[in-house]
Amino acid sequence: MRVLIVDDDPELAELVSRSLAREGHAVATAADLESARAALVEAFDVVILDLGLPDGSGLELCRELRAAGASVPILLLTAQSAVGERVAGLNAGADDYVVKPFALAELRARVRALGRRRESAPSVTYRTGDLEIDLSARRARRLGLEVELTPREWVVLECLAGSRGRVVSRDRLLEEGWGESSEAASASLEVLVGRIRRKLGRDAIRTVRGQGYAID
Repeated sequence: MRVLIVDDDPELAELVSRSLAREGHAVATAADLESARAALVEAFDVVILDLGLPDGSGLELCRELRAAGASVPILLLTAQSAVGERVAGLNAGADDYVVKPFALAELRARVRALGRRRESAPSVTYRTGDLEIDLSARRARRLGLEVELTPREWVVLECLAGSRGRVVSRDRLLEEGWGESSEAASASLEVLVGRIRRKLGRDAIRTVRGQGYAID
């Protein structure tokens, strides 16, 4: 995959670059928002984005990419205590995060998972009410208008739509989307479901108390 690392710490960027390159990924780096925007003229499969940059917040770049319709998976690098930043990042369209300090093995695994999700959408078109969800093309329309969704949002929709109205447990969604059932992952799922509802309508996903979620 082609991976862009946006981080102003040269030692960290070099360490992550070498680690990903050993797995065969093509890696580019940017130390600030300006150079990241210039790099993103080209296509990348994953963006690793630090929030604290010299010329602004990585959240700004995240929002810009989603507003422009870019679906590239975004992996945030966040501080241990910055829970609010992590939630803000997910709301801005990020797909996942790792907390500093992190193990390189974990970061590599999350990069691989984001890449797999982008490539493995099933061939299914699902229609309900004024929604049309084309899972194979990863396109969603509401009232005939296309709605942009992030790769992580697609993971949740694919799991729900593939169940054809049956309730999908929170544990299964967490396993599919995060690979774990931790408290942090559970909080991220709630943020993600809320984000999907804002885009597709409040009734797009039904909460089944004590069980999980469903698309009717």
